[in-house]
Amino acid sequence: MGTFRAASVLAGFFVLTVPLMPVQAVLLRVNRNAARRFPHWYHRQVCKLLGVTLSIEGKLAPDQPVLLVCNHSSWLDIPVLSAVAPVSFVAKKEVGGWPFVSALARLQRTVFVDRKRRQAAGDAADEIMARLAAGDTIVLFAEGTSSDGNRVLPFKTSLFGAVMPGKRSRENRPAFVQTCAVVYTHRYGIALGRADRAGVGWYGDMEMQSHAWALLKSGPLRVTIRIGQPVGLHEFSGRKDLAMTSERDVRRTVLEILRHHQGEQPLLPVEPTAESRKQAGGSRAESPEKWT
Repeated sequence: MGTFRAASVLAGFFVLTVPLMPVQAVLLRVNRNAARRFPHWYHRQVCKLLGVTLSIEGKLAPDQPVLLVCNHSSWLDIPVLSAVAPVSFVAKKEVGGWPFVSALARLQRTVFVDRKRRQAAGDAADEIMARLAAGDTIVLFAEGTSSDGNRVLPFKTSLFGAVMPGKRSRENRPAFVQTCAVVYTHRYGIALGRADRAGVGWYGDMEMQSHAWALLKSGPLRVTIRIGQPVGLHEFSGRKDLAMTSERDVRRTVLEILRHHQGEQPLLPVEPTAESRKQAGGSRAESPEKWT
């Protein structure tokens, strides 16, 4: 049954997606507002097709430019977050060369960043700030890679340089920062344990095609998305302040979801040590298949 489910979902995905790609391409030329909203509708259909039920807590600031800072554990985060609201993503340049996926990414107006070239990073910063000034919501996976879904990795402060480019961030339309915790909690209505959640995650040297096939075979999922309150980008003193504040909020929220915490007092998760932050920042392997 698992193989039949996966094959049916995959066939349905292509039947839905391929005819709609030219529609989005036309919208990008003739109506930017519609081009911003259409992928949101499309990904809600994709999530229904995949059997992913969304439990959304909180909401984005209405009619405001928002930088949405998220944890990242799976390729599934892309359709899930796109189903929450009209968003665009920040991705590494290599994603632009992936077969088929690159076309979908470009149609959703993804911002590609060449992290190996300093000048290219500056160009990406200008594009991100211009998009925020135009009222877009930009998703940043601040860990710089994906995890097993049971933890939040230290945020890379360098990734925030694109949205804190000196005083330029104060000269455009005021932008807001909101954190977002994404946690996969149930399969077939049964709570996922640590090992099961790691099976949803796409991390390390996992190959995307085999992981996607196994995930489609495994059954319908439930995911909790908890969005934090908006904070003005200008309220942060710099990229390190923004990164640390966002990381602490996302880590605490992920822990609260995992532990089903509903008390008035927030949980206080253990933070990575300075040494572990240094090791994580310098030792993460660059997988050619990862989004960030």
